[in-house]
Amino acid sequence: MQLRSIEPSDWPHILQIQLECYPQIEPESLEVLQSKWLASPESCFVLESQGEVIGYCLAHPWLQDSPPSLEQVLAKVDKPNTLYLHDIALSSKAQGKGAGRTALTNLIAFARSHHYPNVSLVAVQGAHHYWAKQGFKARAINKDLSCYPEDACYMVYTL
Repeated sequence: MQLRSIEPSDWPHILQIQLECYPQIEPESLEVLQSKWLASPESCFVLESQGEVIGYCLAHPWLQDSPPSLEQVLAKVDKPNTLYLHDIALSSKAQGKGAGRTALTNLIAFARSHHYPNVSLVAVQGAHHYWAKQGFKARAINKDLSCYPEDACYMVYTL
């Protein structure tokens, strides 16, 4: 398994993995997903095994305690103070390969090397249990998360 930068030919695979991983959520459009990549291509990547894309990570600089809404086309922000993890999504073909741990380790190393104080995310579909095991802590924020599923949980991993 290898991590590599996203290439234009990867987007159909990324969209398919999004559909597989988030059956309870209206899929985000290609334009929205690509805006996250365009905001910070160096913190976005795919996971590949035997020449096949089996997962992706989309993360970008953002403002702590103010996660972007779903289906929000991003623009670069002034004075970002968190690396926002929009998504690490893995297809069923990634099971048992350590893909999630590999992706998160790479992302945390990126955040440290770029001097972000933390990594933040919104966990959905019960994923807050997984993220808590990885060291993320739930945090109450003032931003309305109603565009996310009702179990949405804002979480922060302090570096």
